[in-house]
Amino acid sequence: QVQLVESGGGLVQAGGSLRLSCAASGYIFAINTMGWYRQAPGKQRELVAVITSGGSTNYADSVKGRFTISRDNAKNTLYLQMNSLRPEDTAGYYCNYGALNSGRVYNCWGQGTQVTVSS
Repeated sequence: QVQLVESGGGLVQAGGSLRLSCAASGYIFAINTMGWYRQAPGKQRELVAVITSGGSTNYADSVKGRFTISRDNAKNTLYLQMNSLRPEDTAGYYCNYGALNSGRVYNCWGQGTQVTVSS
């Protein structure tokens, strides 16, 4: 089991920046994918960005060019740098860890951190 703890959320004005962090602990497989998802009130949880243990990334179209996902494998920490924030970015942001090992799927979520962007 992997434990994920997010931090860095808060209230920011439109156009501002925030940096989210996700600290992972427990047994972490060398090959894995970590990502950020978000969920606004009344909406489904959606992908924001993912990054593999090898460094490949993928972003939602709505955040391309504004958000950057990165990871420090030595520290088992995932980051999301969010620039040019918009009110529609307001949501709970959740860290995710996924891995496939010996035919078993591992899928873990953090508790989330709230990001609120005021207009």
